[in-house]
Amino acid sequence: MDLAVIGAGHVGLVTSACFAQMGHRVIGVDKEHKVTQLREVDLGLYEPGLEEMVRRQQKEGRLIFTSSIGEAVKASQVIFITVGTPSNPDGSADVSSVEEVAQLIARHLEEYRLIVEKSTVPVRTGEWLKRTLRLYNTRGVEFDVASVPEFLREGSAIKDFLHPDRVVLGVESPRAERLLRELFGPLGAPLVVTDIRSAELIKHASNCFLAMKISYINTIASIAEKVGADVDLIARGVGLDHRIGQEFLQAGIGYGGSCFPKDVAAFIRITEELGYDFRLLKEVEEINRGQRLRLVRKVKEALWVLRNKEVAVLGLAFKPNTDDIRDSPSIGVVQLLVAEGARVRATDPVAIKNARQVLGESVRFCQDPYEAAEGAHALVIVTDWDEYKDLDLARLKAVMAIPVIVDGRNVLEPQVVRAAGFEYYGVGR
Repeated sequence: MDLAVIGAGHVGLVTSACFAQMGHRVIGVDKEHKVTQLREVDLGLYEPGLEEMVRRQQKEGRLIFTSSIGEAVKASQVIFITVGTPSNPDGSADVSSVEEVAQLIARHLEEYRLIVEKSTVPVRTGEWLKRTLRLYNTRGVEFDVASVPEFLREGSAIKDFLHPDRVVLGVESPRAERLLRELFGPLGAPLVVTDIRSAELIKHASNCFLAMKISYINTIASIAEKVGADVDLIARGVGLDHRIGQEFLQAGIGYGGSCFPKDVAAFIRITEELGYDFRLLKEVEEINRGQRLRLVRKVKEALWVLRNKEVAVLGLAFKPNTDDIRDSPSIGVVQLLVAEGARVRATDPVAIKNARQVLGESVRFCQDPYEAAEGAHALVIVTDWDEYKDLDLARLKAVMAIPVIVDGRNVLEPQVVRAAGFEYYGVGR
């Protein structure tokens, strides 16, 4: 099938490359400067396996990039909109890019097309999308609108696309349903066919529920600390209940990234506009904000005074296997430490370049944990990269000024760390 994907960010690139891998002909659309980079396989982001997939699919001719929406609309039967929907100051989603793309698609329609919203958007965006397409489609060309929300996790996005738990198809016509079944059926996942509004709500409801699980277990961690219990054992005992599940029950410094914070804020705003006070979700958001402060308080508890102390911070990305620092808890922790007068030495396997743009000269960036730990009064783990789970504790102790580890992700075994001569502070342990 001939497809267009408008917007070559994280979701758009993964969508384009994976559809091409499945054998479809895909046109990716973005601004001219981005297209120039993509043709040279400069993706501007890190996602395991994506660069190789884009390179291969371009070489085999199934994936091309253009800055011309008109070219893409003319050549494609199904058009996916994957542009960004960042947060406005009030927490609502900025859908101006979606509207702009809809206008451009409408002006170039010459025959039937299926336009699919894949960006995370507020409920009822589909109705505005249809209205915009109708108003700017002066020739009255027939079209359908559908919603197929994405559920891609940064760091495992290719796997999530090609082997999804489910695919949600929000449709309003048999023709749109048939086309989408033809596209997504080969993935072998359950197809959940709904109306467009329900599909839009499924996306927000799913992400906000996962955010709620994270804030819930972090609250349990606070209680565990007060009574001397172990949150990891609690999470295992709770998560083995098949009705609950163990995923997203890892205590730590809270969620971050480009999805959960934005989606929680947007859903709160959506429900306010509908006249409903989503107090539960507001508390989820508040608990999450507090986790960064709690971790810094643990560092202060260990060192008494932070001013002029050397603190090594391991991890800057909001999660492992990505260079994304958007709303990263790690960046927030670093900023709080710096504000307290600490001298921060930070490292990350892939996110230093992006972090440098935000943190500037306030932090010394190091190539690895051992360089960061030289002369440090405390080592703080804030992103659970695999390489931080197998640290050479003897080597760390030899280079640190004081043997203190604050484990914000509970990646280390407390008994092992203490046996190596360290003071150990975890979350809820």
